[in-house]
Amino acid sequence: MTTAPERTADLYPTRGAAEVATPRQDPVVWSEPGAPGPFSGEELASFERDGFAAIDQLITPEEVATYRAELDRLVTDPGVRADERSIVEPKSGEIRSVFEVHRISEVFAGLVRDPRVLDRARQILGSDVYVHQSRINVKPGFGASGFYWHSDFETWHAEDGLPRMRTVSVSIALTENFDTNGGLMIMPGSHLTFLGCAGETPKDNYKKSLQMQDAGTPSDEALTGFADRHGIRLFTGRAGSATWFDCNCMHGSGDNITPYPRSNVFIVFNSVENAAVEPFAAPVPRPEFIGARDFTPIR
Repeated sequence: MTTAPERTADLYPTRGAAEVATPRQDPVVWSEPGAPGPFSGEELASFERDGFAAIDQLITPEEVATYRAELDRLVTDPGVRADERSIVEPKSGEIRSVFEVHRISEVFAGLVRDPRVLDRARQILGSDVYVHQSRINVKPGFGASGFYWHSDFETWHAEDGLPRMRTVSVSIALTENFDTNGGLMIMPGSHLTFLGCAGETPKDNYKKSLQMQDAGTPSDEALTGFADRHGIRLFTGRAGSATWFDCNCMHGSGDNITPYPRSNVFIVFNSVENAAVEPFAAPVPRPEFIGARDFTPIR
């Protein structure tokens, strides 16, 4: 395991006395123009502009069935449920997420190394990458709760110590994403402004925030301004589709009150050149199953 370097200059202040908007100080696409990879030049330009890229079919229906079966196995395993890496719904008590899934499951470990996934992460970030976080999300029908508007980077910077915006996420649908079952929403272009949130980080904030975001959430006024400027895009698509999105996108999801579940596998890749340092706005880093401190490149 690589030791985290000392904290660097804070380019993105947050968790202070007031909200502070900071223009993005980092590239969105880090690779050189024309660098080889699965994304076309047009797709990368769109990602740079909007902060996301949607792929109609990243994995095949047969592969979806394999990953769905593995998801079902994990969420019904009593040992997995008892593990601290499993997060349960506050109301129903059902498993909501299982973290560090690429270490728990060889099946999902293979997906992390799949060139269709790994090479896209390398292309966007312009370097070798490691997994900062992975999880499976289960959003069953009839009342699974959503997740409030936030920027992932705000949390990863404040609580995990990621210094720069050199991190990208992919959400791969394992069930169909309808426009009614609590799908992902992103404000296009919001990744170009960092919104530092007001308020200190509570002790052991992760224990609450993984169920319901509180610290690190923007004000209603800030969200209204972002939505007025950028609009809101709702992502739908069949199982096997994927959404890649920048770490600083303002995003969230609503409750799922339909009968139709929405499950996905979520992988966060960080550049090996952007290794986590000491947290910028929290007393101690979050546990490693949420924010990795092993910066070994994925091969």
